[in-house]
Amino acid sequence: MNLSEHGYRVDLEWTGARGAGTTGYRAYGRDHTVRADGLPDLPGTADPTFHGDRDRWNPEQLLLAALAQCHMLSYLHIAVKHDVVVTGYTDQAEGTLRLNRDGSGEFTSALLRPRVELADESQRELADSLHRQANAVCFIARSVNFDVRHAPVRP
Repeated sequence: MNLSEHGYRVDLEWTGARGAGTTGYRAYGRDHTVRADGLPDLPGTADPTFHGDRDRWNPEQLLLAALAQCHMLSYLHIAVKHDVVVTGYTDQAEGTLRLNRDGSGEFTSALLRPRVELADESQRELADSLHRQANAVCFIARSVNFDVRHAPVRP
């Protein structure tokens, strides 16, 4: 077993055929379901701008969520290594997507706003500095080709 590689699998099912399929841009729905063994189904769609449903997750939100989750998990790991006791953590992340004239698009940046609560407030400066290390080891941040910035928010 190779411990340096990990595999992941999800299943995706498009549920928006509406009987007509892709006979026209507005003829089909963007709804789909993402599944993984042992987990609840994740209802997906396109961004509402692209004819998606506001009540479902879109890929852009999921990418931003993955960045925020990965950063938090990496941060908590780094905090333990530095004997910084984190007692609470929230984030209000934002991302920017640029659309191109050819119909393509890409994320150009993400801004994470982690709000970290500490058992010992005298460690605030150290705790704030750990975001750089967390970003350096976050698997998702290392995998994207745009800047992931951090603006820690003090409680």
